[in-house]
Amino acid sequence: MVDVFAASIGALLTLTAVALHVARGTERSIPDDIAEEVLERRAATVPETDFPEPMNRAIGGGGGAAAAVGAGGDAEGELEEGGAEEAAGPGDIPEDEIEYFEIEYAKQGETIEVANNETLLEAGEDEGWDLPYACRQGQCVSCGGQITDGPSEDFVEHDNQQMLDENEIDEGYTLTCVAYPRGEFTLETNETP
Repeated sequence: MVDVFAASIGALLTLTAVALHVARGTERSIPDDIAEEVLERRAATVPETDFPEPMNRAIGGGGGAAAAVGAGGDAEGELEEGGAEEAAGPGDIPEDEIEYFEIEYAKQGETIEVANNETLLEAGEDEGWDLPYACRQGQCVSCGGQITDGPSEDFVEHDNQQMLDENEIDEGYTLTCVAYPRGEFTLETNETP
């Protein structure tokens, strides 16, 4: 019934596997961590880019504004006829109309005056704070923040933000790189939806 030769071979192979498993082999020496050295060497071979931060979610997304202008066909004619007044944004406020608002940057633990022609990101950088950002054009959420006092549209004017939907704006989220203050509020920086 049972082939003695096959059973003997199976037992021999099993005993060999157990003996090799139990036997003490040569120890594998684990080298020192060279990850930082390798990363630095690789980083030295990559050319500098216009993106100021690694992990940028907007890479490749910068063409949105150019595509929107080019898609219109007669957009160039409108721009020439309409003049520069239509292109003026919230940062183009005349000197005699500039207002200042007290903005509390909660995570930085300070309240500063921010002009209504200056973005929340620029104001924080002027204070020397290392605030997160990437594209500076409202096309990513790297600079995201949350206004704790209510919907962000009640307190800031967004200049061409393209990432936040109405629900996120209603929850107080804002993109600090394109947000100009229109009232006093508390801002939680580095908060994204």
